[in-house]
Amino acid sequence: MTTVEQQIDGDKLMAFVFRAVDEVGATLNAGLVVMGDKLGYYRALAGAGPVSPAELAERTQTSEHYAREWLNAQAAGGFVEYEDGRYVLPAEHAIALADENSPAFLPGFFQIALGTVHNTTQTIEAARSGAGIGWHEQDSDVHDGCERFFRPGYNANLLAGWLPALEDVVGKLERGARVADIGCGHGASTILMAKAFPNSTFSGSDYHPGSIEIAKQRAAEAGVDISFEVAPATAYSGTGYDLVTTFDALHDMGDPVGAARRVRESLADDGTWMVVEPMACDRVEDNLNPVGRAYYGFSTLLCTPGSLSQDVGLALGTQAGPARIRDVTTAAGFTRFRTAAETPFNLVYEVRP
Repeated sequence: MTTVEQQIDGDKLMAFVFRAVDEVGATLNAGLVVMGDKLGYYRALAGAGPVSPAELAERTQTSEHYAREWLNAQAAGGFVEYEDGRYVLPAEHAIALADENSPAFLPGFFQIALGTVHNTTQTIEAARSGAGIGWHEQDSDVHDGCERFFRPGYNANLLAGWLPALEDVVGKLERGARVADIGCGHGASTILMAKAFPNSTFSGSDYHPGSIEIAKQRAAEAGVDISFEVAPATAYSGTGYDLVTTFDALHDMGDPVGAARRVRESLADDGTWMVVEPMACDRVEDNLNPVGRAYYGFSTLLCTPGSLSQDVGLALGTQAGPARIRDVTTAAGFTRFRTAAETPFNLVYEVRP
């Protein structure tokens, strides 16, 4: 036995092995949550009391064999409770897993994670070469899951907390303001604001054509008039905006400083840029927590490759933190920067000329 082997703490080794087993179960559970969401298992369990695999299969028109194994996996992971051959989805879990209108709704988070992991082989090759992977190259679960994860938070916080935290912005919106939503994706944030402030004029832009097509469809369904365009953040159209917004997108941009300069050019003299970014602290050690862990994972597999696929490729990373975001705005000519609001998942910055 070597000296190194003699120094190994066997209990510590096995504790790590069993932790790794738990990690494998958690990885598989991402697929199981997405499965349960798409097949309607959680919705069928919500408020139903104890349910057998046969009953769940019948209610969802699925195979009992799959329903039984899925339920057992969910019980082993603590997502459902097992009671003598029957399974219960606790009310608290139902809010997070079955109610898409809940601010705590989680399946979108699992969906974007699963879609991100699907592309790991390409990401490994990109890490070897230093290449990037564009948003348009990602799995559709990334696009759909991203909106479904962030939208409940926007619904809960944007109108009630974030916009009111900005100086003089709500009054302008109520009277009638010009607003540009940059990196708007499927338009969830743009549509939410447009419905709340009918006297204002809204536009949205994103470099991804597929997302803009969905945004146009969603706006039509919502009955709001929004001008959407396919354009990079450095070259969207219009000037004289009273409010420019960027939701969970600045760190993904290849040239965030160039985007910030375009925002500065397009803002009215008394305009405001609201930047919503993932929750992060400036020091790595302060981000070593469950939220930071998830965001560093997305940063490695999704956000950093996305930035590197674009011109400049600054690759701020999902956990950029307030200081780096401030540096971006200062380099672009902004003079005022403050944290206006925060949630467990987001920081909201108010940036002004």
